[in-house]
Amino acid sequence: MTPSKAIAVFDLGKTNSKLFIFDTDGAVLSESRTKPLWVEFEGFRVLDDEALYEWMKTSLTRAVEDHSVGHVIFSGHGCTFALVEQDHLVHPILDYEQEPPPSLAERIEMSIPSFLETYSPKLPLGFNYGRHMLWLEAVKPEALNRADAVLSYPQFWSWKFSGRKVSEVSYIGCHSHLWAPMRSDFSSLVDSRGWREKMPAFEKAGAALGRWGGAPDEGTSFSVVVHNGVHDSNSALYYYRSVGFQDFTLVSTGTWVVIFNSECPLEALDEHRDMLANATVDGRPAPTIRFMGGREYDLASGGWNKPISHGALSRVIAKGVFALPSFAPGGPMQGFEGRFVGPEVEGEERAAAALLYVVLMTSLSLDLIRSANPVVIDGGLVKTGLFAEILAQLRPAQPIFTSPTAEGSASGAAALVFDTLGLKPFANETRQVEPAQLFGLEAYRDTWKALAEIDEPEAAQRKEFHA
Repeated sequence: MTPSKAIAVFDLGKTNSKLFIFDTDGAVLSESRTKPLWVEFEGFRVLDDEALYEWMKTSLTRAVEDHSVGHVIFSGHGCTFALVEQDHLVHPILDYEQEPPPSLAERIEMSIPSFLETYSPKLPLGFNYGRHMLWLEAVKPEALNRADAVLSYPQFWSWKFSGRKVSEVSYIGCHSHLWAPMRSDFSSLVDSRGWREKMPAFEKAGAALGRWGGAPDEGTSFSVVVHNGVHDSNSALYYYRSVGFQDFTLVSTGTWVVIFNSECPLEALDEHRDMLANATVDGRPAPTIRFMGGREYDLASGGWNKPISHGALSRVIAKGVFALPSFAPGGPMQGFEGRFVGPEVEGEERAAAALLYVVLMTSLSLDLIRSANPVVIDGGLVKTGLFAEILAQLRPAQPIFTSPTAEGSASGAAALVFDTLGLKPFANETRQVEPAQLFGLEAYRDTWKALAEIDEPEAAQRKEFHA
């Protein structure tokens, strides 16, 4: 019997975890999703990994039955690690959205390497997961002492299904404080804390690690090849490169808006603007800027989940309603607290103001990352309605492309596996969008920048607005 080449991709986001089944021609045969559960444990908020694991096993078994899946890979959100001893966790996986106590945070900061070593800015909460490792080490030293492996989030799941503990560069190199991109090696933090021996050997994203098997209900045994996982935004970057984009800027959207521009010089990165050097799947530095755009849109829009019309956007611009930074931690406008100015709006018009805010923050980020090349937009914000078209109007010198799938991270993970099988099924199906033609948008942008003090970044870092 010829082994199946259909691929299961678990695309594990902070808010939603999804399973996509890709056929050998690159088509998505099916998808399913769940929400990961975050629970309280001994003063920490942690992942209910067993609940997620049960959903993953059940879903993968069903995919084998329905689609003869022969391979599985994991694309995972950043900022997350697992401490493992032999065959079990020694501490539940931390939710990165929690802050160490202030007195401890001050001590942690003393251990963080310089930006010029890691190109990883000092960020709040667990956005640098080395910071959360230091927190756990301080309050529960036995957890680090007992662990025989520190696994990045996708590698935790690769291990759960294959039994092999490995590392992967795109994840460890993602603003963790653990990686020195100019040396292509672990940072001084890893050696100063004695963690290097706990870091498993590296394998490339997509490499076959082992097999996972079982018996479906009808009793037929099966065996699925398990592949090394990948950081989600870096996976999206790989996908668009695999279909032919080279000199381009990727705007990868989800809970985070993560923007890569390989043409930006490293010396232009400003640690105070949430700019950093990620690592590509082949270990090259990838100049990056990011902000929590999906989360900010949800908060600022009041949870609006429908497309936004041209008319609602026009009314908001005409009324002079502005959402100002920032509705979530991190990003290029740190030190502000998000607020609205202008007439009060609700419903679709509030969502329109939130959408304009996220587009303006994206355009600001593109300026900071020195983007002058074609822009590809991927991910959930494409579904809001006119995100790409508004950006195209604001940046007329740059062609703006969107993808019909909006699932670049999952497609990139599948492409990594297809590479190992000698297959190249994906074609470039992006389309160039037309500008939105919103009257008054450029003047609206200029007023927004003045209200947010965009031209005075140092003042912006000191000043705080209250909602």
